[in-house]
Amino acid sequence: MPRPKKLRYVSGYPTLTAFVPQGVPVSGQLPLSIEELETIRLSDFEGLDQETAAGMMAVSRQTYGRILAGARRTVGEALVTGKAIRVEGGTYEVRGCRRQQRRRRRGNR
Repeated sequence: MPRPKKLRYVSGYPTLTAFVPQGVPVSGQLPLSIEELETIRLSDFEGLDQETAAGMMAVSRQTYGRILAGARRTVGEALVTGKAIRVEGGTYEVRGCRRQQRRRRRGNR
């Protein structure tokens, strides 16, 4: 039985949950997890190095690199083959929404 995955921290829920090619018939869908989207955001959009970005997600640099490689593979396949990307699922927790903080808020009411 495999070991359970450690939670990866993301900055927030994605505003878009799907990307569909325009002007060509869609030949299928590919899943992209929320933590994969976060790695693309941190590395390619924000321009952070892998060590810094891995620290923000609370994973090792090697794990971060593996997640990023999978995300880039999915995006590349979607661009080349004309498939839609569906953003969903994964093992993540939104930064700042820890269970302990929620418990404290409920107890203060």
